[in-house]
Amino acid sequence: MKTINGQQLKQLFLSGANNLYNHYPEIDQLNVFPVPDGDTGMNMNLTLTSGAKEIQNKNDEAVSTISSAFSKGLLMGARGNSGVITSQIFRGIAQGMSDLNSVNAIQLAQSFVKGKEVAYKAVMRPVEGTILTVIRESSSALAEAVKKDTTIEEALDILLKEAKKSLEHTPELLPILKEVGVVDSGGAGLCVVIEGMQSASHGNFIERNDNASEESVSTIFQTPKNEYAGAKLSEDEEGYGYCTQFILRLGKPEDGKKPFIEKKFQNFLSSHGKSLVLVRDEDIVKVHVHTLNPGSMLNYAQNYGEFLTITIENMSEEHQNIQNGDKATDMAANIARSKETKKEEDAPLKDYGLVAVSSGEGLDEMFRELGVDVLVSGGQTMNPSTEDFVKAIEKCHAKNVFILPNNSNIVMAASQACDVLENSDTKARVIPSKTIPQGLVSCMQFSPDMGSDEVYDAMKSALKGVTSGSVTYAIKDTDIEGVHITKDFYMAMKDGKGIVSCVKDKYEALYALVKALVNDESSLLTILLGEDIKEKEGEKITSDLQKLFPNIDLDVRSGGQPIYSFLVGVE
Repeated sequence: MKTINGQQLKQLFLSGANNLYNHYPEIDQLNVFPVPDGDTGMNMNLTLTSGAKEIQNKNDEAVSTISSAFSKGLLMGARGNSGVITSQIFRGIAQGMSDLNSVNAIQLAQSFVKGKEVAYKAVMRPVEGTILTVIRESSSALAEAVKKDTTIEEALDILLKEAKKSLEHTPELLPILKEVGVVDSGGAGLCVVIEGMQSASHGNFIERNDNASEESVSTIFQTPKNEYAGAKLSEDEEGYGYCTQFILRLGKPEDGKKPFIEKKFQNFLSSHGKSLVLVRDEDIVKVHVHTLNPGSMLNYAQNYGEFLTITIENMSEEHQNIQNGDKATDMAANIARSKETKKEEDAPLKDYGLVAVSSGEGLDEMFRELGVDVLVSGGQTMNPSTEDFVKAIEKCHAKNVFILPNNSNIVMAASQACDVLENSDTKARVIPSKTIPQGLVSCMQFSPDMGSDEVYDAMKSALKGVTSGSVTYAIKDTDIEGVHITKDFYMAMKDGKGIVSCVKDKYEALYALVKALVNDESSLLTILLGEDIKEKEGEKITSDLQKLFPNIDLDVRSGGQPIYSFLVGVE
């Protein structure tokens, strides 16, 4: 093909998104630190899925319309740094295709270069050896190689080849990747998307393949396994999503159904969901699973039989009901709250609103006590999307809204939400808190009696006065920065400054962390207990630390956060 129109471009984008869906668990495994937060693949998958939904039913012939719609979907669905950067790459591609009905290879190359430029501008301090490097090197190589007679297929062949070459080189640019033995996960995700586009250009459109994790066809992951050692998501990370239950009567090959292999069926469901319960009774299969994409579960299951019953419950809605004191299944309560929200929207804007990201009942309560108007559920294992923040900002119904992301991987999505609403009546700004202790201290500096700029400056300045750390469990054996990590041991980590120790006892890890954080100028030590720490254990921690640091004020309380046994802040 010398040129492609909007519908052909749509097929390239959808094939790329499908390929990413098929392989996001493998991308999740490319995790540097052995903590249960290897969610790059999931974040990128949810981001691309949002873009795919935006163009799925569009019949426009102009590439400008399709690329713009795809970009918009990515923008609103972007999660985590990897998702936000990906959305910016395709935002630049859309800008490169602005006002065009079709594109040739040269214009396609120019659009990818524009994608690189926009992505780099979106990152305050670009780091080489990441997804940014992959888009920069591959787009530049394509721009240099493309000629007037180059076809679209040849252009995407070149782009994929150069992207893979760049990906293989990422460990040489980012020492931590080389030390742990992985390539960059975000860069790998981008390669998978480009691979899907390249395949479609040759007439091999990639469908969503629910068996992809078992029968991988991606060339991106044909490197020896030891070079892709990484971390799988913890089995405890359920999130909310949809509680999906069904009873399936197995079919026969003559009915067009596939032979049922229980282990294979189970592997697929467990790799795409949590809390799986599967029971087979002759030709009847009963399934319970929590998933973000119930449709994919049902489509897969129907390959083997026909449904007798299906029940899907939105756990996010149920969670909202519970938070508001209603029954989990009382959807009427949610509808009533929606009507109440409409009344609030008609009221005049108040002066200030605060939004904070939190995970854990105790943490939620602390932020509410400090005046936070809207809590966004999320954290290390499930990053909120741009759209989540947009909704939270709008819910504040205020002239000025300050957002506390409380996680370094969430700052970009929060900032992008502010950009989305820049022409609205609300001025939203991000206080770039990277830890929960920073967020709590920053909240304490909020005063409605000050001007908006004074509030922003005071809250942002407070971040500098806090040093933070955390204790969590290791999910694999590895060596990082001279520290040997043993699977299931507890790691004491100074946020942004690496691992202090890795030991079998979580309390030993905590005390080592506190000693590393406290200095002669420290005045207040805050310990936030995770959901795995009982109240009596908290009392012992208080007693022990008072003996170790008699001259420091101590605040030990339950945060209820998952994954992290302890969050520590020192002021």
